[in-house]
Amino acid sequence: MEKMKIMPNRLDRGFQMYQKEFEKKALEVLRSGWYVLGKEVSSFEEEFAEYVGAGHCIGLASGLDALWIAFRILGIGAGDEVLVQGNTYIASVMGITMNGATPVFVEPDEYYNMDASRLEEKLTSRTKAVLVVHLYGQASNMPPILEFCRRHNLRLVEDCAQSHGAEFGGQTTGTFGDIGCFSFYPSKNLGAFGDAGAIVTNDAKIAEDVRVFRNYGSEKRYYNRVVGTNSRLDELQAGLLRVRLSHLDELAEEKKRICETYLKGIHNSRIQLPQIREGATHIWHQFVIRTQERDELMKYLEERGIGTIIHYPIPPHMSEAYRYLGIREGMLPVTEQYARTVLSIPLYNGMTDEEQDYVMEAINAF
Repeated sequence: MEKMKIMPNRLDRGFQMYQKEFEKKALEVLRSGWYVLGKEVSSFEEEFAEYVGAGHCIGLASGLDALWIAFRILGIGAGDEVLVQGNTYIASVMGITMNGATPVFVEPDEYYNMDASRLEEKLTSRTKAVLVVHLYGQASNMPPILEFCRRHNLRLVEDCAQSHGAEFGGQTTGTFGDIGCFSFYPSKNLGAFGDAGAIVTNDAKIAEDVRVFRNYGSEKRYYNRVVGTNSRLDELQAGLLRVRLSHLDELAEEKKRICETYLKGIHNSRIQLPQIREGATHIWHQFVIRTQERDELMKYLEERGIGTIIHYPIPPHMSEAYRYLGIREGMLPVTEQYARTVLSIPLYNGMTDEEQDYVMEAINAF
């Protein structure tokens, strides 16, 4: 088979699919003369809230802002502990520590999400909240997590940076907890063309507090109720997100089709394919395989022009940034094992059958 060049992710194809609509919307916003907190943002907020089935959506500048603002608004800070899975992206943990609170890591299950059966062992008198991360696009096992939070009177925040529209038991991620945090970074399934994020909630008071907080803590100009921040989704990104949101179901369907092809077509005893938990849906932000020979496989695929990415090579507890927590290597064996063995293979909207066949043939021959 002739050598191809396949990137792990491509954003140009997703743009080209709806190029005319994106360009029309961009010009419309530029010509409107209104660029911050205007009708594109409020329309996107209404449309996205409706899409996920939440009462309120507040657009923010990034997914990390959504996370740290969520904990700030819930009053979680110094002396408080937040349970979070060990195998997440470091931004999840930063959302906790930027408020002075302490992350307490919980091992993941075989679906790469938080292992609900291990929450109880991490509970202390200082535990105030749980941060659930719906990793790679699959909804986490929510019933036992909700039950645990109710029983111990804990706040629940959801990191939905990779799970726009994923469901557990027919309910959309982001709507189970007190607050759902979303990133619209360009590589996400609902990606903007720069940094962007949002918080969703069913609590009107939380929504109002976030709205005030994101805009310097002011309800109306120059009248500041609290010391807030500047974290606003801008009009241009909101307008472009509205275009992408109107096509999100068909984009998700296409990714699902590609991943079903992978699940059927990859046959190699050295490689473990991702699984989907009963009751959960997966929107396939990433297609993550596992192998004990990961570095060899990466090199082998690279030689054949196939790009891959590791999500994530260094777990937060082993990063230099969180050395101060004093968690030593070997204390989170499942998390560490995943960090050594996971690999995301090429997946993007607009991927051709030829590209997929090429990837599958290479993996099967490894």
